[in-house]
Amino acid sequence: MTSSQDAASHAAPEAAPASGPIALEDGAAHSRADWESSAAAVLRKAGRLGADDPDAAVWDKLTRTTLDGIEITPLGTAGLLDDLATSGRPNRQVAWEITAHVADPDAAASAADVRTDLDNGATALWVQLGAGGIAVQDLPTVLDGVLLDVAPVALESDDPVAAAEAFAALATGTTLAGGTTLGADPLGAQLLGRDADLAQTAEVARIATDLGCGALVVDGTAAHDLGASDAQELGWSLAVGAAYLRALVDAGYDVSTAAGLISFRYAATDEQFPTIAKLRAARRGWDRVLELSGVPAEARLQYQHVVTSRPMMSKYDPWVNMLRTCVAAFAAGVGGADSVTVLPFDAHLGLPDAFSRRVARNTSSLLVHESHLAKVADPAGGAYAVEKLTDDLARSGWAELGAIEEAGGALAAIDGFRERIAGVVLEREGQIARRKRPLTGLSEFPNLHETLPERKPYAAGARPVRPYGHEFEALRDEPAAGKVFLATLGTVAAHTSRATFASNLFAAGGIDVEVAGATDGAEALAARYEGQPVVCLTGSDAAYAEWGVEAATALRAKGAAWVVIAGKATDYADDHCALGIDALAFLRRTREKLA
Repeated sequence: MTSSQDAASHAAPEAAPASGPIALEDGAAHSRADWESSAAAVLRKAGRLGADDPDAAVWDKLTRTTLDGIEITPLGTAGLLDDLATSGRPNRQVAWEITAHVADPDAAASAADVRTDLDNGATALWVQLGAGGIAVQDLPTVLDGVLLDVAPVALESDDPVAAAEAFAALATGTTLAGGTTLGADPLGAQLLGRDADLAQTAEVARIATDLGCGALVVDGTAAHDLGASDAQELGWSLAVGAAYLRALVDAGYDVSTAAGLISFRYAATDEQFPTIAKLRAARRGWDRVLELSGVPAEARLQYQHVVTSRPMMSKYDPWVNMLRTCVAAFAAGVGGADSVTVLPFDAHLGLPDAFSRRVARNTSSLLVHESHLAKVADPAGGAYAVEKLTDDLARSGWAELGAIEEAGGALAAIDGFRERIAGVVLEREGQIARRKRPLTGLSEFPNLHETLPERKPYAAGARPVRPYGHEFEALRDEPAAGKVFLATLGTVAAHTSRATFASNLFAAGGIDVEVAGATDGAEALAARYEGQPVVCLTGSDAAYAEWGVEAATALRAKGAAWVVIAGKATDYADDHCALGIDALAFLRRTREKLA
């Protein structure tokens, strides 16, 4: 195969910056200055832009930067596509497979799940075998009655050869449904810290060739679940795909046949546009790898199984996960996924129940049959911002592939790749801690007194996942030792905004509050104080100026050991809470003072 360095030299030229008029559907056109003026007026009204700031500053204010350093423009314009060769369009011509995940180690329960799913909208199965799932010897029970020529089955196992042999015993003589794969991914297993041998690829490929199905799955979610960025997931998947091509060619397969034995699995998050662009960029990158490997154009296809992100799921307020997975499934469909697994909303709590499985499969069914997303092959195609983001991600993913190849390939590069993932994790978790990347129901708008659904635990050996909100979840797992006295100053209208902000912030850290206040001075406020070691003053700036010092002094005299003010830091308070602070650090300090 041609090296990634050679491949990089064939990359398309950089896209030119946005310029020119902004055309509207009715044929009218407005200049960039028109849009900048309108957007600037809105930002000035919101206080995000000063009166003396130029209108053109709206681009800096509204542009968002991803964890890969890619800037996402607030407005797509035709100029974004100057000198840009668009690519990455889906190969899918029909609706995506609605793929149910099956992992209950109780074989009878899994068999019942399979029957229910396939009878009620699911069209394909993803079966977890071995550690964290179903025993290999129970596969005949789980797949009993399944029409393997109709419903594609994707296996995943910590012993892919044994899983392949067990499936072959059931499937030999059957013309298997397209999309069926034995699912070996030894490099993904090694990335997750499991024992695996790249030599397994040849044996699994032999069994797959006899059966007429896929052999290997390049599982990008292995990197995603550890915290990888989109570009890192792309680069890893391309590097692993290249490694499998080499291994199969070494085993005697021609490169086109080898490519046909490999499929890919990617994660879809609730960041819909990056997800759409990632799937399009993945097809573009794999097409380029196959082109440089000598595979003819008609065989340069990438089968994508897309799974809603595990790390984005929240243990607390799990119902919000329905919204997250719906957006993620939408993005997967628009991005051209061939197969979509919507993980049930309670998947972070344990083995999903019948209700959550139904909601999961119905999510795809509604998107396909009622929203008609699958009627258009490439719904995002031609959208200026999406095409630009696709190009940016393709380039960033290719650069990650280059770094992996320079380190000797996927196997040799695992340690260095994990280190780069750790850097992304640090940045993401810093943004989450400061609530710049909010997690609804966890870091924002938490329900402190909710009762979580109870679920059966996963089998031992389930794959490691680093939830984005794990640090907030850890605080919620152990409620604080006491309550904060939330002291409201002045009228309801004057203190509601900050009182609500503060109480939600405390709840995100497992801290309850006791609310009491006064409109008539510090003595009245102190009279309502009940001895809590931590108090938080909430009120307007005017109220703080008028009697904030007196309130803090009176509460300290009554026994308050730690005074917090909701708003800007002051010399009469020990701490403060406001937008932009490191919320996790603040909550940990507060819990220490309550202990």
